[in-house]
Amino acid sequence: MFNRFMLIVVFVPLAIILIALAVANRDLVAFTLDPFNPGNPKLTLTLPLFIFLFLALAIGMVVGSLATWVKQGRYRKLARQRGVEAENLRQAVSRTPSAPQGPAAAQGPAHGPALPKPTT
Repeated sequence: MFNRFMLIVVFVPLAIILIALAVANRDLVAFTLDPFNPGNPKLTLTLPLFIFLFLALAIGMVVGSLATWVKQGRYRKLARQRGVEAENLRQAVSRTPSAPQGPAAAQGPAHGPALPKPTT
């Protein structure tokens, strides 16, 4: 349901806008990497404007995604550390004897029922 909503409300109008943009900007544009000699054919690329616009959009999305991924790295590290800690605690609980020994055994469990075995 949500996927169909996203398709109809967001992606269809976006596709229409991008197609209209591509049709309106079909003229060839020279993109040069040499600001001191703009006529240098070795460092000049001539393509339709919409290709440059789409490339700029794609590069912006990649750079933004990488920036987000790098910024969230500390949270992924924390999640990995907590996962290792949780696994260590599960193993420690599974190694402990299920029945208490000594004087506390006669009185019954002091802290409630035993923890269930982990499922892995």
